[in-house]
Amino acid sequence: MLQMEKILDEALEKDASDIHLINGLKPMLRISRDLSSIDTMDVLTEDDMWEMYDFFIRGNVENDELFRKSRRLDTSYEYHNIRLRVNISLSDDIPVATLRIIKNELPKFEDLGVPDIVRRMTYQPQGLILVTGKTNSGKTTTLNALINEINEKQNKKILTLENPIEYKHTSKKSIIVQKEVGIGKDALNFSDGVKNSLREDCDILVIGEIRDKETMNAAIEMAESGHLVIGTLHTKSCAETIDRMINFYQISDQSSVKYLISSLLKLVISQRLLKGTDGKLVLVPEVMVVDNVIAGYIRKEKLSVSEIEDAVQTNIDKGSISLINSIARLFVDGRITLEQAKAQIEEKNLDTLNRTIMQLKIRQA
Repeated sequence: MLQMEKILDEALEKDASDIHLINGLKPMLRISRDLSSIDTMDVLTEDDMWEMYDFFIRGNVENDELFRKSRRLDTSYEYHNIRLRVNISLSDDIPVATLRIIKNELPKFEDLGVPDIVRRMTYQPQGLILVTGKTNSGKTTTLNALINEINEKQNKKILTLENPIEYKHTSKKSIIVQKEVGIGKDALNFSDGVKNSLREDCDILVIGEIRDKETMNAAIEMAESGHLVIGTLHTKSCAETIDRMINFYQISDQSSVKYLISSLLKLVISQRLLKGTDGKLVLVPEVMVVDNVIAGYIRKEKLSVSEIEDAVQTNIDKGSISLINSIARLFVDGRITLEQAKAQIEEKNLDTLNRTIMQLKIRQA
């Protein structure tokens, strides 16, 4: 018999970030990026997996129908005042689950390792700010720490669209309205939620994920109408983010879209998480402040990712921070190893990394 509470207790005790429940394996925990099984528990069976499904569905007919129809489900669950982001899908027609543990207390913005330019850019009256990175790069934590920072320091109305809601915010100096996206939720989809936000007199709109052209269109319209829009994208670099945004559109529409993006986009932060020399996760940020030079590259007929990367590398005085500079600084500070640093950089950029490391060491001497 599946002991779901015991699994959750073990995960909380060991400060795990994720729980993986898969037929034929013992329950698995991800702790500081490493996977390990709960050795005191039995291998999960097919019956266990359906019992797990019932545990999280909790008799919710709409969720059950959604899962049967789409063969996947994103939902949330609260256990001992700890929120879990729950994803259930199928493998060999048997449920599998991945649970993300959301800690109640957000880390302070200044403790995350996110450059202060990101916080300062939230004082822009309008435009588009994007927090990007691959899965498990800490985007949601950064996004919510940013929301909390605005909430504490600025007098704004903040509207968030999330799937699911992970951190519950309480209005402080700002007003916060959080909406969950999905069938049977507060908004059917992100695009509809963004469109309706135009009528809700918000100052700042936070989009949990921009995943399609419709949502991108709505975000651009919102920014054009005089609002600040903060969203996330699943991309691995600032330059790739621009490419992804443009490629949401047909080639015939890309010229006009480039003009809009170049005028509305204010900043992109792309982040990674590495296991540091002390065993704790270390944030590796890349920041692109969109000035006239980068805006010009965005508007060019043929977008060059390498040109944008070079512009970020040489735009330090405007607040931009290249990936190479971030990695070099972490290595010089002893927070990551040289092997880790080199593994994050394309081979063609290794010489630039070595030069940057030497320059930083000379300045410290």
